[in-house]
Amino acid sequence: MRSRTSELTALEDRRLPVQAKLAAAWASFMFFYIYVDYLALYKPGFLDEIRGGTVHDFETGPLFVGASLTLVGIPALMIALSATLPARINRPVNLVIAALYLPVTIYNASGESLSYAYFYGLSIALEVLILAFILRSSWTWPRTTAPSMPDVIAPDHSQVQVGR
Repeated sequence: MRSRTSELTALEDRRLPVQAKLAAAWASFMFFYIYVDYLALYKPGFLDEIRGGTVHDFETGPLFVGASLTLVGIPALMIALSATLPARINRPVNLVIAALYLPVTIYNASGESLSYAYFYGLSIALEVLILAFILRSSWTWPRTTAPSMPDVIAPDHSQVQVGR
């Protein structure tokens, strides 16, 4: 007697909707984005720099805090928007936001010492890969053919139907 599991030979690979893929990608991007900032706190002297009122030559005043919240808040918002917006709006919004985050992500490594090249190189590479996935998924969003109107008069039928 065979067991049910031995009869199954292949794993089922269901297609996810584009919206679910995008939401998952934005969630991954946001986690990397946050964790890179969090792990940067462990760099020697970084907390002293914050206590001194600067981060990467920026003053840590209200403008910096607001800009930082915006940079983290947009990917967080994109998770919800990617899952809920209609496709005709979802696609261009994802294309624009992901394209805007590419230079921001790359800029985050500017001015860093070579001793942290692996840390920043890996984090930026992963974030860029996720953004590339978002761009590709948005760009290649599957299209459906518009339902056509049925012919009022089929070419091989007369306009008058004869009862049977």
